Amino acid sequence: MDKPPARERLARAAFDLFNERGYEQTTVDDIAERAGLGRATFFRHYRSKEDVIFPDHDRLLDQVRDRLRSASQDTPLAAVCDAVRLVLAHYLHEGDLARRRYALTSTVPALRDREIVSVARYQKLFREYLAGQQSDATELHAELMAAAVAAAHNHVLRRWLRGESADPLREVDAALRQVIVLFTPQHREPADGTTVVAFRTSQPLDSLLPTLQHLIETAPH
Repeated sequence: MDKPPARERLARAAFDLFNERGYEQTTVDDIAERAGLGRATFFRHYRSKEDVIFPDHDRLLDQVRDRLRSASQDTPLAAVCDAVRLVLAHYLHEGDLARRRYALTSTVPALRDREIVSVARYQKLFREYLAGQQSDATELHAELMAAAVAAAHNHVLRRWLRGESADPLREVDAALRQVIVLFTPQHREPADGTTVVAFRTSQPLDSLLPTLQHLIETAPH
């Protein structure tokens, strides 16, 4: 049987050692030795032991950016909702490794902080895209939409990481539909037979009567 790629071997060796010895007590040399690889090989794939823990967010952000550039959805928000599914799909592909990362980052504050920064990068990308695609969108409106997309994605992702979601792709689609509904203007037609008239309080009532009479006569029945 072929050995897994070096990058994957290093990652799995690192998580095994983090579990056995703790994150702080594990060195780059320890990881390389456990993986049966040299120190130079480690640094061809990762810049530090911290980088072993996290996905290649730079590459993933590029994929999301490319998806947005080629978007064909009806609205910019729908395009963002489609693009964020790439992030979830990446974590799902990692499988157990993603769950081990979640358990580790939950206990090491420095790693948790980095995870927060990573989430902020995706949200910034979404905000800039939404603001650029919608000339009438305020900065705040774009920020709110981007935050809602990120929150919906992260809610479903965390449920899957905790083993609470059997079908995360279906769940994220349902969550993102709620986001789209939340930011879709609802056009309400006035009730049949109802006419609203505005007038100045200083205007004499006698001058209003002809106008009111005309509205009554021409209103649909």
